[in-house]
Amino acid sequence: MAPLADFLLQHVPLPHLPYYLNHWVPGASPLSNQSTVVGTLVGYLVTIFSIREIMKTRQAKRLQYLFQLHNLLLTSGSALLLVLMAEEILPILWKNGLFYAMCNEGAWTERLEFYYMINYYIKFVELIDTVFLALKKKPLAFLHVFHHSATAFLCFTQLNGKTSVSWVVISLNLSVHVLMYYYYFATAGGAKIWWKKYLTSMQIAQFIIDLFVVYFGTYSYFAATYWPSMPVMGSCAGTESAALFGCGLLTAYLLLFINFYIQTYRKPSTRSKKPLANGNGVANGNGNGAAHKQD
Repeated sequence: MAPLADFLLQHVPLPHLPYYLNHWVPGASPLSNQSTVVGTLVGYLVTIFSIREIMKTRQAKRLQYLFQLHNLLLTSGSALLLVLMAEEILPILWKNGLFYAMCNEGAWTERLEFYYMINYYIKFVELIDTVFLALKKKPLAFLHVFHHSATAFLCFTQLNGKTSVSWVVISLNLSVHVLMYYYYFATAGGAKIWWKKYLTSMQIAQFIIDLFVVYFGTYSYFAATYWPSMPVMGSCAGTESAALFGCGLLTAYLLLFINFYIQTYRKPSTRSKKPLANGNGVANGNGNGAAHKQD
């Protein structure tokens, strides 16, 4: 049976895309210039906090069907992208082993690069999450806003740096997103989801795995490049700045999520309610730190 990607290419009428739209070309591909990315993210921050101020004198919006549609598209899109990435990376793992798949330049295939680009652009679609929060007059928690904006910039840096280990972090993130956005979709329709607490646990586990992988890849690169006397299996593909930025930001995410979990589920409270990031007690699966409470 042909892989899903081949099936889609053969049977779905897709327009012919210029090279810079299906390959990462800094300065030519959409949102591939640092000033454009930073400007877009600043615009995101200005927009959401402006909406929050405007909504202070207005009634909260429900927007149930738009919200459900938004989350349905994100959960199904995450699932499709996860499958496409899996069928591309699994043969590499099978033929060459885990270290090659994580660290060799050959693991950065044209298809994976295209999938990384799609994942990157999805991060800007996810910024709409915060617009819904602001229109519903829900608190804009720091973890939510910081992670939405920082994750988009993280994806930008890894595309520029061509870090071969990217597929591990993205695959785990997509796996959590499938469940997370389904949770949002279902609860917006009135469903009662018993496993919402475990989403946060999954997110923490995701970041622990992420950090093990990116620290290993970063150590492999620096040991092979600067400290050849150190024990190392070989170098790891990617630029130094991208690797270090990824290590630093993912470490911050893990600490913030652990703190969120403690504040929400563990810390005793004298109030009748637990301290919640936005009234729901579920951290966003891509590190956004707040779920959307349904009215």
